[in-house]
Amino acid sequence: MEISTIQLEKFMQDVTELAAITTLVKTGLLKPYLKKSEAFNIYGRRNVDRWLASGLLTPRKDGNYSAAWRLDRVELETIAKAISINQFLPF
Repeated sequence: MEISTIQLEKFMQDVTELAAITTLVKTGLLKPYLKKSEAFNIYGRRNVDRWLASGLLTPRKDGNYSAAWRLDRVELETIAKAISINQFLPF
């Protein structure tokens, strides 16, 4: 199977964006966790709910009863990019 130039560009763009987000999180320039509502706004409610239900995404909780759920930004971005690459490339 051959990959077209457009497919290769899209793949490289996704990989570069993921690397940039990971770097920004590790250097403290981006917060490492998102609230569920923030993730819904960025990735879509349906997608986030589906990823949580299928076990692709692991929610984290800071405390007991009333603590807010947090979602790992790099984990979210990795899932989104993997799905994007899988849909775009002919593998």
